Amino acid sequence: MQKNFRPNPNSFKNTFCVFQEVTMNEVEGLKIQFESKAGSAYYYSDLGMYRFSNHWGRLANSKWRLIALEPETESKFKLGFASWSSFYPDNATDKLYYIEADFNKNNANYQHKNNPEYNNKAILRTSFDTAKRIKQIRNLQQLTSWAKYFDYDDIAVLRESIINELIFTNKTLEEIKKEIQ
Repeated sequence: MQKNFRPNPNSFKNTFCVFQEVTMNEVEGLKIQFESKAGSAYYYSDLGMYRFSNHWGRLANSKWRLIALEPETESKFKLGFASWSSFYPDNATDKLYYIEADFNKNNANYQHKNNPEYNNKAILRTSFDTAKRIKQIRNLQQLTSWAKYFDYDDIAVLRESIINELIFTNKTLEEIKKEIQ
């Protein structure tokens, strides 16, 4: 019989966490220990939390992201797992976040400074400043109209150069563009 592991309900307020998608086999035999008003189901274990939900990202006062399985599953509802050590504090005032870009997948995301993979090279920013930079990076990744003002041979190289400056310096996008022109 499953022992009920119950974390303090307030222990998830103002947290950042990245969940890894797992298959439903992972919760076979586990009981749902909490169900939110929005329909998310939570399973707790000694190792961490399983969350079955159709919405990820900003949740009330927390930022929880899901890294999907590859190939991505068809279902809108996904089961994610995060170890207890993967929940980091979040607030609007401290510089807690850095940005990672994946140039092969053409995407960018933010990570928490307590992430063990953080190498202290990317600039730490507040959540507001991080969101602003990510929006700029995603525009650079998805649009091409901005590039018509530059003399370049390969837009991918130009993109990577500008995006790296946005991640690893405090220069504004305008300053970076002026330096490149």
